[in-house]
Amino acid sequence: MVASLVAVIAAYLVGSLSFAVIVSRTMGLRDPRSYGSGNPGATNVLRSGSKVAALLTLLLDGFKGWLPVALVHVFGAPYGLGTGTEALVGLAAFLGHLFPIYFGFKGGKGVATSAGVLLGFAPWLGVATIATWLIIAVFFRYSSLAASVAAIFAPAYYFLGGGIAWTLHAPIFWAIVIMALLLLERHRGNLGRLMSGTESKIGQKKG
Repeated sequence: MVASLVAVIAAYLVGSLSFAVIVSRTMGLRDPRSYGSGNPGATNVLRSGSKVAALLTLLLDGFKGWLPVALVHVFGAPYGLGTGTEALVGLAAFLGHLFPIYFGFKGGKGVATSAGVLLGFAPWLGVATIATWLIIAVFFRYSSLAASVAAIFAPAYYFLGGGIAWTLHAPIFWAIVIMALLLLERHRGNLGRLMSGTESKIGQKKG
């Protein structure tokens, strides 16, 4: 129980690292919370004009979601950390991004971090979900639409692929469902703008 609690807290603290802000400050760019959508994420950092900063943000936000899950998966058994803890640390890292303790609990939408968590849960699940995001993003050019569609498909992929491409675990399934619901909630405003035709496309300056 103690080891599990420590792992969950550590995952939340790692997830609370807002790399959109950290990378922007390191590279001498404006705080991403001060322009565009105000969201500290890779898509908004891209509006700064720096593709390198956006790519670094994307990769690091994904890495911080993957790392806690991977560590528990590989090294957790001797400490009694099973799939239940694995699900909790993935969810904790995701919640850390949404509600970061270092940045006044005001974080991003969690797209890249959730992708990292899914890659930690099951690599092929992560690949399938990321591929879904890419397909929608390439054809429609709306990050919010791509994220919402991928969020809906992720639990379905995990359930349908259970016993075929990966082992199905109930705690992990419910962690994915919770992440999907939170992602959809975080994109509620974006979806409203999509319906009204005012949503910005990927790379477009938000007026």
